[in-house]
Amino acid sequence: MGRVMMGVAAGVAVAACAVATVVVGRRVRSRRKWKRVVGVLRELEEACETTVGRLRQVVDAMAVEMHAGLASEGGSKLKMLLTFVDNLPTGIEKGNCYALDLGGTNFRVLRVKLGGQRSSILARDVERQPIPQHLMTSTSGDLFDFIASSLLQFVEKEENGSESSSIGRRELGFTFSFPVKQTSVSSGLLIKWTKGFAIEDMVGKDVVECLQQALTRKGLDMRVAALVNDTVGTLALGHYHDADTVAAVIIGTGTNACYMERTDAIIKCQGLLTASGGMVVNMEWGNFWSSHLPRTSYDVDLDVDSPNPNDQGFEKMISGMYLGDIVRRVILRMSQESDIFGPVSSTLLMPFILRTPLVAAMHEDDSPELTEVARIMKDIVEMPDVPLKVRKLIVKVCDVVTRRAARLAAAGIVGILKKIGRDGSGGITSGRSRSDFKMRRTVVAIEGGLYTSYRMFREYLHEALIEILGEDIAKHVILTVTEDGSGIGAALLAASHSSNNVDSVQLL
Repeated sequence: MGRVMMGVAAGVAVAACAVATVVVGRRVRSRRKWKRVVGVLRELEEACETTVGRLRQVVDAMAVEMHAGLASEGGSKLKMLLTFVDNLPTGIEKGNCYALDLGGTNFRVLRVKLGGQRSSILARDVERQPIPQHLMTSTSGDLFDFIASSLLQFVEKEENGSESSSIGRRELGFTFSFPVKQTSVSSGLLIKWTKGFAIEDMVGKDVVECLQQALTRKGLDMRVAALVNDTVGTLALGHYHDADTVAAVIIGTGTNACYMERTDAIIKCQGLLTASGGMVVNMEWGNFWSSHLPRTSYDVDLDVDSPNPNDQGFEKMISGMYLGDIVRRVILRMSQESDIFGPVSSTLLMPFILRTPLVAAMHEDDSPELTEVARIMKDIVEMPDVPLKVRKLIVKVCDVVTRRAARLAAAGIVGILKKIGRDGSGGITSGRSRSDFKMRRTVVAIEGGLYTSYRMFREYLHEALIEILGEDIAKHVILTVTEDGSGIGAALLAASHSSNNVDSVQLL
């Protein structure tokens, strides 16, 4: 009997050991899987590192590339395009001015009433119109006749039948968000169509002349006074509200920047004279590149898969169009390394399924159970059973990618300030020390949903600005949000470049 009991006990012990071995084995495997996933995060953190030293290298690289782009055509990844806008709105503008904003499958017409004082917009009227599909591939005459007819109806309705003789000639600012080679403040040749447009007879033509002819055919007494892009419009609007505004940045779905440059610094256009001694330069900074940018394997893969590989490198690291897809690619890699996410979702393989607003929602989820993260992973990515600890990991991925983007955007802004001597150093070629340089109040106008709607992005950008510049200098740099530079800004530029003003830009 004793032997039987001993045998039973031994059997139980063996079974218990076997169970324990299985349990321990599972725990070991689970830890290994978790370690692999955490390893992906650590690798990402190291690759995205943006120390102050590295950011200052990006600042220097941006300033150097700006110099190169101003020195010669094709001398830099930065195009540094001349806008021929040499004077910005100051507040003396008075009366009604108009804007046409054509940037996609819709266009807007605006009427802005100015009060003759700085930051004095008395009234604003806006109408949005869809462009019929057939006109996007028709002729330039058909497209602009349609737009001119809409403008005429808008003007007649807004002016309530007033005598045109008492109104005088109307001035129009034209925001045209397609690739254009600008030849004056009110003329530019279409390089190519994008966004679904394919009107072949217009490529190489002056877009302002096409519009102006259509306005004449419709009997509308209106002059296109300024051809601008949305970034230049943002600078105009910022300067109208605050005379210390020297640059504008758009950080939204895409990104770009422009600033006021001294005419004598634009070496590639010798003999350029302006009444103000300056000109707004459209940087097209989305195409900036430097070896100092912290690029990851996810950035490389995204670039290869994009319609424009080796192009817009800076934009692909900092703009709202791409941040969501970088996060998606990291989560996909994690889910392939381990099954702690559950089965790999086929939806997660779809590019751009995870948009940046969803990343912002997950990043800023402060609920104890991260319920918003769980909802997005279930409803959008179709991964319904993501554990809490994994949801925390996803939030961390959002944080790393967003922080890198915001800090690089801050470095880009400081690069502009360094080029024009507003970073406290006296400029890129100055030999003065920070101690003997008096910092002037400097305002940068900013538009774009990534900055205005994503709190963590905004906070990281401000934090980096202070780290790069130092607190003593940073307190003189103000980032001001503007709204509707492509509309109101264009109308303001029409007013400041009205036919009452003599052409103030000359090429000798």
